[in-house]
Amino acid sequence: METKQMISSYDEINDTFVAKISDKNGYYANYDIADGIFLNIDKNRFPVSVHINNASNVLNVEKGILKNPDVSILIECREDKICFRLSIADREIFSNKSFNIFEMPEVSYEIKAN
Repeated sequence: METKQMISSYDEINDTFVAKISDKNGYYANYDIADGIFLNIDKNRFPVSVHINNASNVLNVEKGILKNPDVSILIECREDKICFRLSIADREIFSNKSFNIFEMPEVSYEIKAN
């Protein structure tokens, strides 16, 4: 599993959570991998960021939890499945498995806040 540095932010007023790999800028396409959780990919179909509107409702957590800077995201793509897990302060907040209809290559990333 490859570990990458992440920059994450939470806008409490707009209830928007964003996390991106620190050495990546922009994205090629975004995909809704779960209700309201968008995975952004580069032109080679590798994940570069996550965007969640209405984050406290989508993740079913209090807004205060989303302000914690200790964030980690696990993204694994194996054959036809994508596994996504979001943890804050060592607490799993959200986990999902979905079909790889986006043709992402096999990857195994753990993305952590710096």
